Amino acid sequence: MPRTIRTIIEDQIPLTAPANMTVAETARLMKKSQFGAVMVVEDGKLVGIFTERDALFNVIAAGRDPQIIQLAAVMTRNPQTIRPDKPFVDALHLMHAGGFRHVPVVEDGRPVGMVSARDAFGQELENFIYELLRQEQIDDIVS
Repeated sequence: MPRTIRTIIEDQIPLTAPANMTVAETARLMKKSQFGAVMVVEDGKLVGIFTERDALFNVIAAGRDPQIIQLAAVMTRNPQTIRPDKPFVDALHLMHAGGFRHVPVVEDGRPVGMVSARDAFGQELENFIYELLRQEQIDDIVS
């Protein structure tokens, strides 16, 4: 039976930050927590996500000062989310289709955790890869 997202995040304390936090402060928070992404929250609701990739591309490569720039200016707004009752493979499909590695888990608009590609293992990953390969073969046949 496939794992639900709830089972993956059950012991997780959601890593959140306010939109007015600076990138430097957020990077220190992410390092301390050993998370590659943080959910940006306003009034208890998810408004964005900030990832290591955002820091690299939208701050460092863009020449912005991480001591000054706030998350609101460089986060991904309204990210795709998933509910905790969904199977983890649904999150893998979202990540693959969207080209990202983190999916915020939201219940009633409130962040309750985050899943990442690193959470995939064993039979789930094997089944996901098999399904991708099967889909590619079908696309090749139909094309």
